[in-house]
Amino acid sequence: MFPVTVTETVEEAGTVKILRLVRTDGTPLDPYPAGAHIDVTGPTGITRPYSLCGPPDDAGAYTIAVKREEDSRGGSQALHDKVQPGDELTVGTPRQLFGLVPQAREHHLVAAGIGITPLLAMAYELHARGVEFRLHYVARERAGAAFADLIESSAFADRAVFHFGRGREATADRLATELAVLPADAHVYTCGPQDFMDQVAALATRTLPEDHVHRELFQAGTTSTGGDSFEVELDTGEVYTVPADKTIAEVLEAAGAPLDTSCREGICGTCVLRVLEGEPDHRDHCLSAKEKVAGDQIAACVSRAKSPRLVVQLW
Repeated sequence: MFPVTVTETVEEAGTVKILRLVRTDGTPLDPYPAGAHIDVTGPTGITRPYSLCGPPDDAGAYTIAVKREEDSRGGSQALHDKVQPGDELTVGTPRQLFGLVPQAREHHLVAAGIGITPLLAMAYELHARGVEFRLHYVARERAGAAFADLIESSAFADRAVFHFGRGREATADRLATELAVLPADAHVYTCGPQDFMDQVAALATRTLPEDHVHRELFQAGTTSTGGDSFEVELDTGEVYTVPADKTIAEVLEAAGAPLDTSCREGICGTCVLRVLEGEPDHRDHCLSAKEKVAGDQIAACVSRAKSPRLVVQLW
């Protein structure tokens, strides 16, 4: 984590605030691939992951967009109400959990609402590379669609299809038509509410393999507690019991183990541990389907164990 200074804030689409961030010490920022996110610690000390939505080749600043969530625990509200140009925040280096597949023949980006943020960065990168892509943007109305004006005036405006105010059924029919004619080596990337992504995945997998559909999440929608207790053994020999009402992360932190966490919802991947023995009960959204099948990693903040004991390595 390192300090950054807010150089610009822009109110967008009523409920979205765009923040432009530079290193406080003036040194260059690390480059990042499209789809990457950073962890941001706001004025209240709450840390949340936010997708980087600016052009990935812009080394001068990081750009994030924060949607005000009225039922949040204070992270988004604080960034809206308490952060102004000149203020300092603390952020982490970019991490990639939702990226473009280099060998794909075509890329189809399907966003709903604030889900446009990682896909916007992907559109910038794909256009710069001269790769074939299409950007679909779904929103209830144009007035609530962040970055709509920017996309319409961008160099890739002809690759964008807006689905504003169509209604759920009409939008689904339009997307079904678009996604029904994809070549076998195309890939689909979607971000937005869970039910929307489920719908896009269902439509896309009519013609594409499941591993050609990629999702980005902002909320986990899963439970991290419940079920049987189990034991976690560190590769250094210590053994701890994880009760039904505690997570692996909570137990290890209470024991003083050096474990990093961030979102605590199984989204960001900060707390992923190496599994040496045992069978994980995956409840996260940061590991891929292949990684979950391999069973050699676990997100300690939400996932549990199917076996009586897990042996893990603190990287």
